Amino acid sequence: MAKTVIIEQAGGPENMKLVDLPVGDPGPGEIRIQHKACGLNFIDVYQRTGLYPLELPHALGMEAAGVVEAVGAGVTHLKEGDRAAYASMPPGAYTEARVMPAAQVCRLPDEVSFEQAAAVMLQGLTVEYLFHRTTPIAAGDKVLFHAAAGGVGLLACQWAKSEGIELIGTAGSDEKCALAKAAGAAHVINYRTQDFVAEVKALTGGQGVPVVMDGVGKDTFDGSLDCLEPLGMMLSFGNASGPVPPVNLATLAAKGSLRLTRGVLFTHTAKHETCQEMAAHLFAKMASGDVKVNIGQRFSLDQIAEAHRALEGRRTTGSTVLTI
Repeated sequence: MAKTVIIEQAGGPENMKLVDLPVGDPGPGEIRIQHKACGLNFIDVYQRTGLYPLELPHALGMEAAGVVEAVGAGVTHLKEGDRAAYASMPPGAYTEARVMPAAQVCRLPDEVSFEQAAAVMLQGLTVEYLFHRTTPIAAGDKVLFHAAAGGVGLLACQWAKSEGIELIGTAGSDEKCALAKAAGAAHVINYRTQDFVAEVKALTGGQGVPVVMDGVGKDTFDGSLDCLEPLGMMLSFGNASGPVPPVNLATLAAKGSLRLTRGVLFTHTAKHETCQEMAAHLFAKMASGDVKVNIGQRFSLDQIAEAHRALEGRRTTGSTVLTI
């Protein structure tokens, strides 16, 4: 039996329950993993609230790290006793142990701790695809990144700096702006006291940036489009402030033949080989010291409701992990 967080109906943090569930043995293409730490992400909130519907009842959580206890037939990239980490479907990472598909579970190098891996897999692989698998971005390019002091944002600041990319980060307080700056943002904008569109235009001589990365959603979407130069690319990858309303394609034309994409990590990691390649890239960045994980909060599994409230209330900085 393993203590596991589930929901039986969509709703608030109080709808999550900690229950004991059987674990079982892995079948073909599966592994059983004993978790050491789990990650907390906004996609967990979207699934809990029903924005991303699940077939209920369902366990929650998308990423974790631990030790492989058993492997099923056909699994060749992992073996019993391996340190491993993942950010993958199906949800169910908020648990002490689970049986799950092996294809997107990645061998964890000794240089990366279980907590670091649990804190970084989903967010770090997101940063990897944003910078390398969506639109060409080269050293010297300017990129606007919203919520630069959040878990994804602080990783993005470091990643950009390591590759000579000039990241302009927004955050909701002077303290959070200072965090983003220390992590590697070239410029920071406090969106509560400054007009981020005007600031971006000032920083670019009125031109705008070639790329905007926006995980905030509804509150920043229109302004983000206004920050783009002609032919610029808008990378929408989250809905922290709520889903973006329907977009009129004529708006993209009127603002300079803009391009718009809505990325999802799990599309990029769907192929086993690509997922392993992305994870290796992330782990290499961490091993070199280019990317360091800032774990701002730790909660136990039985504090999961408190953890979700802190995340939704934007009272977190960096990454959050659930300790097992």
